[in-house]
Amino acid sequence: MKILVIGPSWVGDMMMSQSLYRTLKATHPQAQIDVMAPAWCRPLLDRMPQVNQALAMPLGHGALELGERRRLGVSLRETHYDRAYVLPNSFKSALVPFFARIPQRTGWRGEMRYGLLNDVRVLDKAAFPLMVQRYAALGYEAGQIKTAADLPQPILWPKLQVAEAEITAVKNAFTVDNTRPLIGFCPGAEFGPAKRWPHYHYAVLAEKLVSQGYQVVLFGSEKDNPAGEQIRLALTENAQPFCLNLAGKTSLDQAVVMIAACQAVVSNDSGLMHVAAALDKPLVALYGPSSPDFTPPLSHQAKVIRLITGYHKVRKGDAEEGYHQSLIDIQPEQVYQELSQLLSARKEL
Repeated sequence: MKILVIGPSWVGDMMMSQSLYRTLKATHPQAQIDVMAPAWCRPLLDRMPQVNQALAMPLGHGALELGERRRLGVSLRETHYDRAYVLPNSFKSALVPFFARIPQRTGWRGEMRYGLLNDVRVLDKAAFPLMVQRYAALGYEAGQIKTAADLPQPILWPKLQVAEAEITAVKNAFTVDNTRPLIGFCPGAEFGPAKRWPHYHYAVLAEKLVSQGYQVVLFGSEKDNPAGEQIRLALTENAQPFCLNLAGKTSLDQAVVMIAACQAVVSNDSGLMHVAAALDKPLVALYGPSSPDFTPPLSHQAKVIRLITGYHKVRKGDAEEGYHQSLIDIQPEQVYQELSQLLSARKEL
């Protein structure tokens, strides 16, 4: 069976989509799964053994470009895919499999995609509260899975593969101090400061970890680099050499490998949080206005800290520097205690 998946366009969603690929391989071991997604996703897809190949989606996020999607679909006809799974809910995301004339085209109904999809599932959000459940449910025949309780347990969570030789090479490339174990911080957030734990809290935690013999490594995109510098510069002069700000300095693949090198990770609600979970790292995930009720970190070694309930659609908080009060109220000592417990539990394994 040849399968084409139209993948999501965000790091976290792409990570969670691996549950579908793992589910499909569990039910159809001989299936060949190709995933079409933005080119930047390739480092993640290359680390998913279920994926045969990553196909670059050359069109930008939000662009309709009907003619180009038709051309792209027609170019795939000779591959003779048997099935397609369309993970985004948009109308345009279903066009390529339609133009490719893939016989079975599966997805949640989304933006009225009747015709484009011929295996349309109607989503009951209450029956599938988690995104990962919605992805996994698509891997079964229509009507087979009516609620999340019908999914075989445990759900096959995302799991990335990184080799020790890769870790050694990337650590050498960034001249990481091999005498100190690493703790990763992911201080950025895609939608602004309201989802970020304050830099001064990260700095207090980093100072304590450095004093205990750890080295702190900061991860993120180029736009997260200033937040990383705020953390690093808030440390004492003695601690600063043991805080390495790699935000914006690594490729996504290098960031994945470096996170794999860490003893544990502290992260805001972000795509890299889901990467850390898929690498099975002890993880403290810090939530404010966004909710873990839909996209929690999928790991038994993850601890979520959140002081409020519900979902609050804000991108900039009312507090100084745009932070949200619910994240300001999470104290570094609480995070340190949770982190210490996770590290202790890991050592006992």
